[in-house]
Amino acid sequence: METSLHKALKEHYAGKKAETEVRLGRYIIDAVARGQLIEVQWSGLAAIRDKIRELCDSHKVRVVKPIVARKKVVRRDRKGGEIVSARYSPKRGDVFSVFEELVHFTNVFPHANLTLEIPLIEIEEIRYPGHGKRRRRRENDFVVEDQTLTEIVSSHRFRKASDLLKLLPRSLPRQFHTGLLAEKLERPRWIAQKMVYTLRKTGALGIVGKEGNSILYQKTSRRAA
Repeated sequence: METSLHKALKEHYAGKKAETEVRLGRYIIDAVARGQLIEVQWSGLAAIRDKIRELCDSHKVRVVKPIVARKKVVRRDRKGGEIVSARYSPKRGDVFSVFEELVHFTNVFPHANLTLEIPLIEIEEIRYPGHGKRRRRRENDFVVEDQTLTEIVSSHRFRKASDLLKLLPRSLPRQFHTGLLAEKLERPRWIAQKMVYTLRKTGALGIVGKEGNSILYQKTSRRAA
C-alpha cells in the first residue's frame, strides 16, 4: 500500500494533476508530468537500475531518491489506536548518504536523459506492535502503519558526474586520498571510499599515483556528461 510520504513526494515533484501509476510497456511509472517520467524510489536504487536504464533510452526520466534527515517515531498501542510515545530517531542522513546507493547505479548515471533529485526530508513514522510478515518474532517487533512528510529541508539535483564533484570540500588539495577526503568531510572513511568509487566510475575522478599505501585521486580533465 502506498504511504502518505510516497504520495506527498509524487505530488511535490509531479504536481497534483499529473498522471500517476502509468503503465509504459512492462513497467509502471509513478508519475508522468511535463513530458518527464518521475520515479520516487524509497528503497535502494539497485532495485530500479535496469528499469531506469531502459526507460532512459527513449524518455526523459527523473529519479527522486529521498534521504531522511530526521525521523520522528510515533508509537500507538495498536493499529489506529492511542499514541503512547513519540521520539526522534538518533539516526540522521545527509546528502553524502546517497553515495551508499550510487555505488550500485554507476552503469545508469550519468545519462543525458536522467536527472537525480535528492531531497533531504523530515518524516513522521507511525508504528504499532506486531510482527507483520516476519518469520522470526521478537517481543519488540512493530509494524509501520504509515509515514508522512513533515518537511523538505533541501534538495540536490544531479544531471552530470561533474555535478557530484561540487560535493567535494573546497579545501581538498588537487590530489588526495580517501583518508584525507574523510577528514575534510568529517565523515567515516567508508563514506569517502564510496564517494570516490562513484566519482571514479562515472569518469569524474582518475587515479594519479600513490602516497605510501594510499591511492591518490584527481579530478579528470574530461568531465563525464
